Amino acid sequence: MKASVLRRGLNLWPPFLFSGIHVTAITADYRHAHVELRMRPWNRNYVGTHFGGSLFAMTDPFWMLLTMQSLGREYWVWDKAGEIEFVKPGRGTVHADFRLRDDVLDELRAATANGEKALRWFDTDINDASGDVVARVRKQLYVRRKPAHRENGDAE
Repeated sequence: MKASVLRRGLNLWPPFLFSGIHVTAITADYRHAHVELRMRPWNRNYVGTHFGGSLFAMTDPFWMLLTMQSLGREYWVWDKAGEIEFVKPGRGTVHADFRLRDDVLDELRAATANGEKALRWFDTDINDASGDVVARVRKQLYVRRKPAHRENGDAE
C-alpha cells in the first residue's frame, strides 16, 4: 500500500478522526511518520488538558505499521505491550515523530532469520509546541519471520 493512501485512510479512521489525531506525514519508504493531536472540546479531560487515552492512541499503531511495511509480507508484526508516562499536562497541539532506522530493521531480520520471535521496545516522546515532553510512550513489538520465508527453509 502506498504511504500516502495509508496516511489518508488513518486520517479518516473514526478513532483518529473523532479524537483530533492527524497524521501529517508517512514517508514513501515507511521510515518516518509524524502525528499531531489537536486540542478539541471532546478530547479534553476534566482539568482541561489532553485526555491520556488520546495521547496514547496517537502513538498506538505507528511502530507496528512502519515495521510491518518495511519488513514486508514475509514477517508477522504485532503490538505486544505498551506503556505511557505522563510528564506534564498537554495543551494545544502536541506531536510525535516515529523514525525507523535501518540498523533496527537489520537487527530484527537477523534475530528472526531462523524462525525465532523477536521482542523489541520502541520509545516515542510526545511534545508540545514548545518542544517540551508531554508524555513518553513505549511500545513493544513481536516480530517473527513466516515459516515459508525462513533462511534455512524449515517449516513449522
